[in-house]
Amino acid sequence: MTQATIFGCAGPALAAEERAFFADARPWGFILFGRNIVSPDQVRSLVTALRASVDRPDAPVLIDQEGGRVARLKPPHWRLYPPGRAYGEAGADIARLGARLMAHDLLGLGINCDCAPVLDVPEPGAHDVIGDRAYGETPASVIALGRAVAEGLIAGGVLPIIKHIPGHGRARSDSHLELPVVEASLAELEARDFAPFKALADMPAAMTAHVVYSAIDPDLPATTSPAVIERVIRGSIGFDGLLISDDLSMKALSGALPSRATQSLDAGCDIVLHCNGDPAEMAAVAQGARTLAGRALARAQAALARLPAVPEPFDAVAGRSRFDAVFGERFAA
Repeated sequence: MTQATIFGCAGPALAAEERAFFADARPWGFILFGRNIVSPDQVRSLVTALRASVDRPDAPVLIDQEGGRVARLKPPHWRLYPPGRAYGEAGADIARLGARLMAHDLLGLGINCDCAPVLDVPEPGAHDVIGDRAYGETPASVIALGRAVAEGLIAGGVLPIIKHIPGHGRARSDSHLELPVVEASLAELEARDFAPFKALADMPAAMTAHVVYSAIDPDLPATTSPAVIERVIRGSIGFDGLLISDDLSMKALSGALPSRATQSLDAGCDIVLHCNGDPAEMAAVAQGARTLAGRALARAQAALARLPAVPEPFDAVAGRSRFDAVFGERFAA
């Protein structure tokens, strides 16, 4: 049986204790961070070891590879990519090409899920945690470029995980450090914050926002709020794909980790995510989680089924040349 969890690991190689824990907990998937990245061969070996620990050669392996500030794969072994905002002038075709190049990088390492695109619409005066990660400052620009990025990833055999549903762009604090509270009216949220997620509700997977929307639930962030998930994410937005929590170890959430996991799943998340690789914390999350079953399992299977059996034909050398002609030496290979 598979557990409704995604875990990280501590370093560039899988320790015996981690291997034993994963074999027992049997998480649905894994996530990689900079601490896990040294070289292409090393990453491929780690990905293979993670999948072997749960005896599932197709187990999802996630990474945050947006470009700009949020990039786990970096020079000298991997190219730089621009932040989302840089695609505003370049256009959707180049945004799709950039995502297709990223997918080529990722799939070559065995990584088959990218926590991107960011569909948050930043509001003037909001915290810079989103900032230039956003594709634009209007819903229309975020929709057009976000869809291009998602489609480029899928074409390359990598599952896009849109984030941070139903919208982090208006938050005035960083949810890694504290709980943001958004006071905007429901009408304002629907017109701006929720709009890109509604337009891309056909995407296979999404990651929640650790944000309180006081017009909907004044007490709980979206991740643990049945009202936000049922009324907004599954309701007015119409997203019926795989819903993954943002990192449970972030300071926006309160309470013990077992409770965070249980509350997130009870609220309507399909799978919970824990990122930092701390063994005691992972054990606590596993304690509060449950078997992936029922509708959540069906969504997980449907999400992975969206990936093509073989990526669409792609000339990576020609693609990089075209991409570099737009962005110049700063983002050249």
